[in-house]
Amino acid sequence: MKIIKNEKLIQRNGKIGNWISLGALAVLGIGMYISFSKPELFTYSLVCLVVGFMLTQVGMYMGNRWGRSPRRDEKLDAGMKGLHSEFNLYHYMTPVSHLLVGPAGVWVLLPFHQGGTVSFEKSRWKIKGGGFMQSYMRIFGQEGLGRPEIEADSEVAAAKKFLAQKMAGETVPEVKPLLVFTHDQVEVEAGESPIPAIKLKQLKVFMREEAKSRKLTSNQIQKIAAVLPGE
Repeated sequence: MKIIKNEKLIQRNGKIGNWISLGALAVLGIGMYISFSKPELFTYSLVCLVVGFMLTQVGMYMGNRWGRSPRRDEKLDAGMKGLHSEFNLYHYMTPVSHLLVGPAGVWVLLPFHQGGTVSFEKSRWKIKGGGFMQSYMRIFGQEGLGRPEIEADSEVAAAKKFLAQKMAGETVPEVKPLLVFTHDQVEVEAGESPIPAIKLKQLKVFMREEAKSRKLTSNQIQKIAAVLPGE
């Protein structure tokens, strides 16, 4: 498998996350100083604490996504290590974060790092369990699951539009979404979800099974790869 990723973007956003976290600590420190040394300026202290808390959330989100290793892209790389050389995995090189092209077709991969039991019930995804730390991260680190189906629709539409622009005059292949849960302590109950959802350790097997019916020929893969960044 060939991996192409935007290292400059990853490093830049990682640094931004670090600076935001440092800035959050500074603002919180100022707020605490004002609250203890100058009680008459309580309003300013409160503003600093609120802003510092918001910056802390942003810093945690940025750190989880871009800074701390293994990052999302690194987890996907590890999960698909050993796939056939015809598979090409693009991280942050197109309008979608993670795009896989190969014999299994074109897939938009949407990684989520939630622990506990993730299930699809009554047309909605829900998270149960996962322990105190996971609950804390969902509340304070912006690690909630959100609406994966909406995100998937948006990512697929962006990938289709991008490929249509790049492959003028060529038939644009079908683009499918796949939810990949990367946490070591996660159980996935997809039920009747319209979008496939699997654990990271199932990813390689899933793609190998999809590739058995050969969604794209070698020539089609080469044509797509030729118009994508990194070639």
